[in-house]
Amino acid sequence: MTPVIAIKNVFKSFQMDGVCITALKNINLNINKGEYVAITGTSGSGKSTLMNLIGCLDKPTEGDVYIDGKKASDLSSNQLAEIRNKKIGFVFQSFNLLARTSALDNVQMPLIYAGIPGRERKRMATNLLGKVGLSKRLDHQPNQLSGGQQQRVAIARALVNNPQIIMADEPTGNLDSKSGRDIMKILADLYKQKRTIVLVTHDIHLAKEAQRQIILKDGEIIKDTTEVKHNLEIPNNK
Repeated sequence: MTPVIAIKNVFKSFQMDGVCITALKNINLNINKGEYVAITGTSGSGKSTLMNLIGCLDKPTEGDVYIDGKKASDLSSNQLAEIRNKKIGFVFQSFNLLARTSALDNVQMPLIYAGIPGRERKRMATNLLGKVGLSKRLDHQPNQLSGGQQQRVAIARALVNNPQIIMADEPTGNLDSKSGRDIMKILADLYKQKRTIVLVTHDIHLAKEAQRQIILKDGEIIKDTTEVKHNLEIPNNK
């Protein structure tokens, strides 16, 4: 089986005030289709840098990133944009919704870039917002929604092109505990639907909800463990 994501001998360095900072050191990692993987570590461990490489948002200094067997460095900027639009759905801590734009229009945005006709865009976006419990909030703008509702809009937007990979970067970081549990339940349901989930989090308790945990320290993988979970219900801690 070809991994849906393969990272081979990857290094990533940055120049900061004339000093070279190595954020990732010789990362080797395969993620198979349908896995639920949590990438965790303390602040500065390199987890967000690794997510940006997996999501084709950045390029490694050395080494190669493969998506569905295709080497990212061999692809044009247009081809990489197509991968980000159609194969990868992104969910960010800060939601990244368009202000003064309705929930419906926010979810439709990726479909515009994909060339989907207007009537079909509206149908698809309406359907997804209904699935995340926002059928009565279609016309609401982000400032009219709670944090949890905004993250649900972001998840609907991430799913609208039916991507095989969902990248979630600290998706509960700006949410209260109940809203956070609701978002984690959605991710668990997506895993049960055979989506590939990559969760980036500093919270070890959230990481344990995943099938597999990858722990980074100082830019290196120090632990990669697979734990098969048959019940991904999120506990309602009080």
